[in-house]
Amino acid sequence: MRKTTVSSTLVVRFDGQFWVGYVERVENGLLSSCRVVFGAEPSNEEIFEFVLREWTRLPLNPTVVCEVKGVAGNPKRRQRQVAKELKRCGPSTKAQIALSEQREARARENIAHEKQRREEERRLHFEQKQEKAKRKRRGH
Repeated sequence: MRKTTVSSTLVVRFDGQFWVGYVERVENGLLSSCRVVFGAEPSNEEIFEFVLREWTRLPLNPTVVCEVKGVAGNPKRRQRQVAKELKRCGPSTKAQIALSEQREARARENIAHEKQRREEERRLHFEQKQEKAKRKRRGH
């Protein structure tokens, strides 16, 4: 029987303008993440409420392969690891990389869509000019 390991973290930090939450979910060595903007500083109760109500509906990015660290058997070692993770500020670099890749992919899609729209506008404008020239030649 295969074991499924799932680990989720939420890091809330101030990015200079808004309070932002970074969600990381690692499942069987695949990392997916998302960024949630809270706006004003959320209280502990608001964060807890967010986790209870919205956690399952988060728009997680496509997965990225990452290495999964084994769980230590010693409870004291696990406690030290948890304390170390809590001291660490900000999301993991893998989550930041995944978010930036998604942002770049969206930008590429927008550029392609905008190029296609401009070409269509040029084609329509050219056809209108051709039609106007035909009408002029016919004496209308």
